[in-house]
Amino acid sequence: MVTKTETFDVCIIGGGPAGLMAAGIAGQKGARVILLEKNEILGKKLLISGGGRCNLTNANPNHRDFVAKYGKKGNFLFTPFSKFGVPETIKFFNDLGLETKIEPGFRVFPVSDKSEDVLKTLVNFAKKNNVEFRIGAEVSKFKKTKNKITAVVLNNKDGSTKLTTGEITAKSFILATGGKSHPETGSTGDGFVWLKDLGHTVIDSNPALVPIKIKESWVTDLSGIAIDKAGISVWINENNQYKKVLSKKGRFLFTHVGLTGPTILNMSKEIGEYLEYGEVKMAIDFFSGVGLDKMHEMMLETFEKNLNKKIKNLVFPEIPTKVYEIILRQLEIDGDWPINDIPRAARLALVEKFKRFEMTVSSLLGVDKAVVTSGGVDLSEVDFKTMSSKLFPNLYFAGDILDFDRPSGGFSLQLCWTTGYVAGQSISVLK
Repeated sequence: MVTKTETFDVCIIGGGPAGLMAAGIAGQKGARVILLEKNEILGKKLLISGGGRCNLTNANPNHRDFVAKYGKKGNFLFTPFSKFGVPETIKFFNDLGLETKIEPGFRVFPVSDKSEDVLKTLVNFAKKNNVEFRIGAEVSKFKKTKNKITAVVLNNKDGSTKLTTGEITAKSFILATGGKSHPETGSTGDGFVWLKDLGHTVIDSNPALVPIKIKESWVTDLSGIAIDKAGISVWINENNQYKKVLSKKGRFLFTHVGLTGPTILNMSKEIGEYLEYGEVKMAIDFFSGVGLDKMHEMMLETFEKNLNKKIKNLVFPEIPTKVYEIILRQLEIDGDWPINDIPRAARLALVEKFKRFEMTVSSLLGVDKAVVTSGGVDLSEVDFKTMSSKLFPNLYFAGDILDFDRPSGGFSLQLCWTTGYVAGQSISVLK
C-alpha cells in the first residue's frame, strides 16, 4: 500500500447520482477530476431506486408546481432549476443514448425499466470526460486553512487494490455523500459529521419518506397485495372523537408489517407528526369517488344478481380476495351464509367497510427503511447560484446532503441531477 498525497483540480466525495453528475460535468469543463467512493461499487442506492427501475425525474410541465413539491424551501431551487431543470435532465440522458418514458403522475423512467442502465450512462459519461474513480476510498476528515478546504484524508481499507490511504488535495471539493436513508448502501451521514467539524450548521436528519407500521396483526396476511387506486385518509383522536386530518388518492402496497408505496410514503412525514400527539388511524376507501348512495345501489344489484351464491364467493374487482375475507371476519359474517338470507343491516355494514377499512398506526419505520431523509446542511449557508458553501467558497454541495424535504415520484433524483450539474459547472480550474 502506497501512502502519498495526490493533487487534482476537483475532488468529489460520493459516487451516487449527484456525485457522478458533478464529476462528469466538471470533467467536461477540462478539470482533472477524482471521485472518491467508499463502497466497492458506484451508485449503490441508485440501483435500488424506484424498485430497481429508477424514477429519473418528474415531468410535471408546471414549473411552479414542480418547485412547490419541495415545500417552502423550494424557493432556493428556482435558480438551480433555471440552469438545469427537468427538460435539460431528460435531454441529457436521451443525448447519451438512454431512452425514457413518462408514466402516470408524470414519473419518468428509462424505457428499459433498469436502474443499472441509468448508472451505466452516468459512469460512461464521467469516464468519457476523464474522471478518475477511486473505489473503496473512505474519507476520514477534511483539512482546511482559514476559509479554504485544502485536502481530504483517506482511511485505509483492508483488501482494497486501490490507493485508499493518504491525502487528496484539490482546488475545489464537491460533497455528495447523501443523507441517512438506506444506510446499507453507504448513506450513513458521514458528510454531516465533517460539516459540523468545519463549522457548518447541520439540521438533524429524520426519516422523511418511510413505510407505515400497523398495529393490527391481520396486516401480515395481506403482505405483497397492491391497491392501484384507493382513497387513503388519516384520522386523529380529538376530544374522544376521530377527526379526518389528511386524505390522498393513489397506489399503495401492504407489507408484512404495514403499508408502503408512493402515496403512503408521501403522507408519512405528516403521519409521524400526528403520532406525536396521540393515536392515529388510517382508513382505506376502495371505491374512492363513489358516494354512499351509489354504493348501496351497487351492492343491492350485486346481491340480486348472485342470490344463489354464498357471501364468500362474491367478487369485487376493487377489493382483493384476502382483504374481503378479513372484512367478513371483522363483521363476523359467516362466509357460507347464502346471499338470499343476508339481512339489510349486514349489507349496509359491508358497504361501510368497503368505504372505510380502518387500521391503527403503530409507528413510522426507521431511517434504515426511509426512501429519503430530511435534514442536512442549513440552506442559508449555501450559495445556490453555484452550490458553493458560504463558509468555504471552494466547497460545493450536491444531492441529499442538502436540507430539503421532497415527495417520492422523481423529485429526489432531480435534486441530485440539478445540484450536481450546477456544482460541476461552477468549479473553477484556474484558482
